[in-house]
Amino acid sequence: MQELDELDQQLISALRADGREAVTTLARRLGVTRATINSRLDRLQESGTVLGFTVRVREDHDPQSVRAVSLIEVEGRTTEDVIKRLRGIPELQTLHTTNGGWDLVAEIRTNSLASFDRVLVQIRSVEGVVNSETSLLLTSVLR
Repeated sequence: MQELDELDQQLISALRADGREAVTTLARRLGVTRATINSRLDRLQESGTVLGFTVRVREDHDPQSVRAVSLIEVEGRTTEDVIKRLRGIPELQTLHTTNGGWDLVAEIRTNSLASFDRVLVQIRSVEGVVNSETSLLLTSVLR
């Protein structure tokens, strides 16, 4: 993996805040030329550091969305197999390994409680998953 210098980090930070910001605006704010921003963006994408650009929707504009965090305990040494199976569930937005009493943390987003229930059944039926605890996310107070 390539080392990120301060300009790379500033560029990534700016794009996290607004992934649609114009290259000229980014260049002006970061004190470099448009060509520098373009070449940095190309390099960051080619290296796989930047995987793409996406749209984030405010929760209050997506009232049907059901969001939750699921803590998952895995049996023995089956973590890699469990991860492979969980990656196939499209409603899992993120999946992290962790330490402590749980092995994995998943962020879930569905469009209804019925879909949410179906996803929980899918997670719990994956071979190697021995326990899970899931909490619905109600109101985001800091993002």
